[in-house]
Amino acid sequence: MSLAGVKRILNAILFISFLFGYLEWGKGNSMFIFQGEAEVLSKAVKEPASVLHPLILLPFIGQALILYTIFQKNPSRIFSLIGLACLGLLMSFLFFIGLLSPNIRMLLSSVPFVITAVLVLKYNWKK
Repeated sequence: MSLAGVKRILNAILFISFLFGYLEWGKGNSMFIFQGEAEVLSKAVKEPASVLHPLILLPFIGQALILYTIFQKNPSRIFSLIGLACLGLLMSFLFFIGLLSPNIRMLLSSVPFVITAVLVLKYNWKK
């Protein structure tokens, strides 16, 4: 398999593993990121200003960039790294919250993303 093919597959895994991040807050409140995105998109139609927050906008930008690289013949190294940074912001919060508050669900949901992120960095780092 070519290097471009490996990069596309890693970016696809990165995108999917991001969607299965698990959020938990308060007492009895929890959802996966894909569920939260559905709520945000439905809310954005009614109240666009209510979704203008960096922890909402940056992951959406990151997803768009990662999706773009998945369909490129030779995935852009810059777009992959910027997309990873945008998605990694939220997932690193989930990872560290899972570590600090011994929340095993949040921690385990972020581990596949972290592992894939390391591989994406490895394959996109300048040699």
